[in-house]
Amino acid sequence: MVIPAFNEAGMLRESVHDVVGGLRARAAPFEVIVVENGSTDGTRAIAAELAAHDSEVTFRALARPDYGEALRTGILAAQGAVVVIFDTDYYDLDFLDRALARLEVVPHPAIVVGSKRAPGTRDDRPWPRRLITAAFATVLRAGFGLRVSDTHGMKALDRAAVTPLARQCRNGRDLFDTELVLRADRRGLAVVELPVTVAERRPSRTPIARRAVRTVVGLVRLRILLWRDE
Repeated sequence: MVIPAFNEAGMLRESVHDVVGGLRARAAPFEVIVVENGSTDGTRAIAAELAAHDSEVTFRALARPDYGEALRTGILAAQGAVVVIFDTDYYDLDFLDRALARLEVVPHPAIVVGSKRAPGTRDDRPWPRRLITAAFATVLRAGFGLRVSDTHGMKALDRAAVTPLARQCRNGRDLFDTELVLRADRRGLAVVELPVTVAERRPSRTPIARRAVRTVVGLVRLRILLWRDE
């Protein structure tokens, strides 16, 4: 389990306790890797405290805020056959159960995405957030030929299949997991999606307009990058 954490002092302890308790109840070996990245509050100290008290919890610390690099660091540090990505403010153990079951189906996929746009999903976020997600999915489908409807959020990964792609990805911040899914799809690896329930535990801390501009620029760069790699 990889959990990136940037300035999450207010909820990191509760989230990790929830996840660890749920995993222990499932009676299977696990590890939780908290990847703190560039926090300016007490997140790093809390992550270190959690790792000191729970043998299943470890943490990595990055010098600067970078969600994508936090994901890459966690994936490459993981030891299990399956890597699950949860966010501090967005996790769902029911998704974990369903994703693990899907990964056992032969032939099994390389990535299971918890899609905010799949049929059966319930998305309770404010409409501007849902609109941005829809626009982003449309761009990925039209501009990149992506066949799943989402790339952000919860995912379960076949570590052996995905680790080489994680090393290859060149995007950090907002688009690392998008590039990871795109590279898996282009490599011919199976990427499937499951419906989820989406509810904000706190408002987004990044203004929508700023993130939209940053994402558009990043997508243009990613499109050029993938053309060069073809």
